[in-house]
Order: sequence, then C-alpha cells, then structure tokens
Amino acid sequence: MRRADEAPPGIAGGALEGCVVLDLTRFLSGPYCTLLLAGLGAEVIKIDDPASGDPTVGAPPFAGPGGVAFDRRHRDDLGLAYLKRARGKRSTTLNLKHPEGRELFLRLVERADVVVDNFRPGVAERLGIGHAVLEARNPGVVTCTITGYGATGPDRHHKSYDLMAQAASGLMSITGTPDGPPTKIATAFSDMLAGTYAALGIVSALHERARSGRGQAVDVSMVECLFSMMMDEPLDCYEQLGVSLRQGNRIMRFSPFNAFPASDGWVVIGVATDADWRRLLEALGREDLLENEDFARVSWRIVNNDAVDAIVGAWTAVRSVAEVVGTLEAADVACSAVRTPGEAIAWPHLRERGMVRALETPAGEPAGAVAAELPLRFSRSHAGHDRPAPAPGADTAYVLERVLGIDAETLAALRRDGVV
Repeated sequence: MRRADEAPPGIAGGALEGCVVLDLTRFLSGPYCTLLLAGLGAEVIKIDDPASGDPTVGAPPFAGPGGVAFDRRHRDDLGLAYLKRARGKRSTTLNLKHPEGRELFLRLVERADVVVDNFRPGVAERLGIGHAVLEARNPGVVTCTITGYGATGPDRHHKSYDLMAQAASGLMSITGTPDGPPTKIATAFSDMLAGTYAALGIVSALHERARSGRGQAVDVSMVECLFSMMMDEPLDCYEQLGVSLRQGNRIMRFSPFNAFPASDGWVVIGVATDADWRRLLEALGREDLLENEDFARVSWRIVNNDAVDAIVGAWTAVRSVAEVVGTLEAADVACSAVRTPGEAIAWPHLRERGMVRALETPAGEPAGAVAAELPLRFSRSHAGHDRPAPAPGADTAYVLERVLGIDAETLAALRRDGVV
C-alpha cells in the first residue's frame, strides 16, 4: 500500500514510503507518534471503534464552515485536535471486541509493518491483540505501546495524563520560580515527547528488522521520557551546591540567562562563555566590569544572579525589544524577543521555512486555524502533512476492500452487525 498523495515534482517520496502503520491510539501521545510517521511518508491507517469513535472528534474547540468555536454549531464541525492530529492518515472503524472484527484486524496485521497503541498495560492482551499474538500472524511486525509509566514495574497500571507524568517524573518540581508552586510546562509536553521517542523507537526497530527479518515490541513510558530529558541537568547535586531546584528561566551553569523587560515587551538573553560575557558588557556600555574579578567568574555570577540580572535589566528596561535584539545580535550575544503564539505564527522566518500550515477540514475547506508542519527537512525525501484529516471512518471501505479484498456485500453485512 502507498500514500495517495504524491511528492512534489523532482522530490523523492517520503523516507517511510511503503511502510504501513496500523494506528490504535487516542488523545495525543500515540496520535502524535503516528502523525510524525505519516509526515515521513508512512501510510497510517487509523482504526477506531465504530460505536465510540475518536474522542477528539467531538472535543472542543471545534472548527468547520462557521469558523472556530467552543460549541458545535454545524454537523460538519470537528474538534481542532482531531483536525491537527489526523492529518495525512486514513480513518477506518473496526470493533476489536467482536470476534469478526478482531480477525479482520489480524488480517490487516499480516500486511502491516507497524502497530501502535497507547492502551493501558494489559488491555491489548485482553483484546487478544498483544504482541505475541500479532507476532504469530506476522513475525516481521513492529509493535509500539506508549503508556504513562511503562509496560512493566509496580506502577504500570496507574492512570496517567500529561499532568501526572510531569508531576511523577519530577519535572513539575523544577518548573517555575523558586517561591512559586510546582508548575507544568504549558503544553502537553510528556505526550509529545513520548510520541517523538516512540517514532524513533519504531524507525530503529524497522532498521534492525532489515538485518534480522524479525519485528519486535517497543515499550515507551511518558514518565521515563521526561526523566531522561530532565536528568541531563545534575539536579541531584543542586542541594550540595546550594542552588534552588526551581530556577525559573535561569540555568545553573550560565549567568546571565533570563528574561528581561524591555519598554514594549520582553527579551531573553543568554551568556554561556567568557567571550559572550565580554561582548555583552561592551554592548551594555559596562566596560568598567570587564576587569572586575567577581563579575569575571561565572561561578560568582551564578551565585549572585540577582545582581547580574539587575545590571542587564536596567539596560533593557529603557529600550525597545527591537533595539535590544538589534544591539545584541550585532554584538553576537544570544538573545530573542519573547513572542506570543500569534507573533510566532506571523514570524517571517517560520513562514519562509514552511512551518506554518493552514488547517483544512476533510473537505479541503479552511478550518480557520493553523497547524505546525513536520519540523524535518531532507535533501531528497519529501516530508510533510499534505492531506487534511479524513472524515471519521471515511476510509473503511477503501482499506477493507483494497487491502483485504472484501466485497461490497460482505462489507454491508459487517456494518449491519456492528463489526465496522
């Protein structure tokens, strides 16, 4: 099976073209994983229960002919989350709890490369579609399960959303200001990070399969993905160093490294080397501090961040964002305006790079919102989400007839019996 959309003239197909992925996932971690795979050229077949469907289809806010709203105002309105996460995929329905539906799924597995789910541990086995069963039908299949805490361990059965994963991993305890409460990262970061790791695990397993001829199971934990990322910092040593775990915008190794007020907004400035520090002082007109033994030592500046930030903040506060950024960029000091999401969407740099894509309805009409494009570029392979999200269940007949050879009469009977 191949993708229906074609790469632009002169560009090769997607790097995963010809790879067939069966997508049993819901909400964000799994759908984000398969969104990445679809953007890389895989044919992703999204499989939902015919009775309940994808929960994000009916979750606000909605988009449709009347624009974006919290209430569903038109029968064609669909959840914005669905329109973003289902791009480039095919949508089918299949009742996995029905014996006939399970058998149809296993027949699809025989023709697939990858199966992805984000069921809680044990659910796939209870449905009769665990890795051992799928492997028996197709020894080359790669399965990937994304859960909050992992497929093993004493807490594996605990229910988890992004908030719980950020809390359990320790990330919330280090996010925010020293005198503030534990704070989550604004986006559902653990879901998207786990989805990214899952895509990496799947591609790695496919690469290994090219040598061994055998598939394998990939186990991804949202908590472990966050913990792995977080522990690049020597957080276990902060107490010994007399440093607060919650640093706000700062980082324990550099100073200054923070957000500073300008006359018309905010900027961030970061100094990582002695050369950066000298260039910053020259840009600020504070050459008097160049030979100051205390300020010259990054260890002193880290302990005395408040004094350093006061000097930088006094300079930025009386200048516009554009003036601060222009001056520091000319001095080769790392800085940036603090953009709102709307300002980032309008940023010419992201626009020129093709990162901002107008969201469309299944009918190809404007949805009144934008989505991010795949953040990968290849010199030869095509990458991106060229097709809008499909109407829920729109590809059921296509998949069952084309892939499994089921005729129209049999398909009608399956629909009547609630199998699809």
